[in-house]
Amino acid sequence: MGTYIIKTPDIGEGIAEVELVAWHVREGDNVVADQLLADVMTDKATVEIPSPVAGKVLSLGGSIGQAVAVGSELIRLEVAGEGNLKPGAPPANPPAALVLPTFAVPPPLNAGASVQQAIEAAVAVHSPTGSTMERPIASPAVRRRAWEMGIPLEQVRATGPAGRIVQADLDAYARAHPRPLQGPGQGPEPATRHAPVPVRVNAFAELNSTETIAVIGLRRKIAMKMQDAKRRIPHFSYVEEIDVTELEALRQQLNTRWDGRRARLTLLPLLVRAMVLALREFPQINARFDDELGVITRHGAVHLGIATQTGNGLMVPVLRHAEALDLWACAGEIVRVAEAARAGKATREELSGSTITLTSLGSLGGIANTPIINHPEVAIVGVNRIVERPVVRRGAIVVRQMMNLSSSFDHRVVDGMHAAQFVQAIRGFMEAPATLFVE
Repeated sequence: MGTYIIKTPDIGEGIAEVELVAWHVREGDNVVADQLLADVMTDKATVEIPSPVAGKVLSLGGSIGQAVAVGSELIRLEVAGEGNLKPGAPPANPPAALVLPTFAVPPPLNAGASVQQAIEAAVAVHSPTGSTMERPIASPAVRRRAWEMGIPLEQVRATGPAGRIVQADLDAYARAHPRPLQGPGQGPEPATRHAPVPVRVNAFAELNSTETIAVIGLRRKIAMKMQDAKRRIPHFSYVEEIDVTELEALRQQLNTRWDGRRARLTLLPLLVRAMVLALREFPQINARFDDELGVITRHGAVHLGIATQTGNGLMVPVLRHAEALDLWACAGEIVRVAEAARAGKATREELSGSTITLTSLGSLGGIANTPIINHPEVAIVGVNRIVERPVVRRGAIVVRQMMNLSSSFDHRVVDGMHAAQFVQAIRGFMEAPATLFVE
């Protein structure tokens, strides 16, 4: 038998490290060739790591949330034959872990504990001199089970990867320290049983319980990107009201005319068309700003980012060459890239290279918002919901379908006057929808 080392692959694009976001195997598992072993995440997408050989898992090279250097040992297998590890070779150093902020969890309280005792327990847990400065490594599920079993994690011997406490460690501790069957923090059951009496659970203790959730994977990438964008970019926002009554009438007529034969139109393809036409007049808004080099790159093609909510967080797939798409091709492509993002199947190319972003919360769009620019772009256009409002037209009060556009701009690149003119150009196209089709 030999040992086969699987290293973190070079994913390209100059990436030096990736984040380990999921293990699909455990130590002791038997795997076959091409079986999925782990998921790692770059700044752009999640990448699946398959096994090139069959074998038995000897060790895992990191824990969830760690930054793993390209070329470092990811997993070690026992295989038939010689493997690829020379006998006597020193073990690889484990990758350095990313330090995540953690929040201390108060210990369980007795059902009869006073409010003062609960406060003292919470203060003790958050004291900087307490043992919580070096908390045991464990998943939320393990922490919750330890709390339910009344097991102090600080006393549990960890056998998981990188010193992580796993469920088997709790079982081993429970076998070595037997205790009566009871709820967390309760004393032993009295020998003489009586008729059950109502017990009022300490409400403060229940409310004081917390759950620690590591910010990893896509959620961490989103947090870092949003923080970086707000730190780097001096945002300013501009909100304008648009009458979309005629545009909505046109959209409904087109859907009725081509029902079942072409992609169904939402508002977005029409708005994309209006943005494409407006950007011809304001090319400085269809741009990316490298603030480290001090270089602005204006783009002739419109590669439109579509902010998309997924089960794992916000992603921005890209509608490429929006200027070359008709309404129905645009509608179909918006649906395609959004569904690929939600299913986790979008490629790195489909998640990068946008020149301006469009964001919409649909029916939850509210009256106005202040969207964050997708760095290194210099503008983002936000869609708010359509509502019927009374408006004055030619001296009469009439009911119209109104919608606000909430847009943000990078004030280093886009002047306020140009931003306002850009949004007004969009408004002009949308309030006179026939102009959307005039070159």
